Amino acid sequence: MPLVRTALDPLPARKRIALVAHDHEKDSLLTWARVHREALARHELFGTGTTGGMIASELGLTVHKFLSGPIGGDQQIGAAIAEQRIDVLIFFWDPLAAQPHDPDVKALLRLAVLWNVPCAMNPASADFLFNSEWIDKEYARSGGRRPGQ
Repeated sequence: MPLVRTALDPLPARKRIALVAHDHEKDSLLTWARVHREALARHELFGTGTTGGMIASELGLTVHKFLSGPIGGDQQIGAAIAEQRIDVLIFFWDPLAAQPHDPDVKALLRLAVLWNVPCAMNPASADFLFNSEWIDKEYARSGGRRPGQ
């Protein structure tokens, strides 16, 4: 049985960024992404089905699409985080609406914290993240709480 790798890899200069938005937040994410299109284009983008498709068609960017969030996309992104295949999570979630897949959303957020993945949950935090000097540089993560520690 192979060992599970729990050491944190450094984040590369070209980040693998997951873009996720609940229905009432999709327009907000699209507006934010339009402003940051040039920066997003320098990275590898991933998204849940509807959000990824929207970003790809509206901005002409390549987005690797997972399933739609409620049918497993949030879990797929969580698994990619645990496998260190996602470096940054931009997740505009709706704090005022109950989601049928709330447990999946909570699991995704838990994994992002567990694996010390930079996250943005709204336009202001996404602006701060994308204006950081580290968005286009390699970053050696330290700390975080991971399995096996």
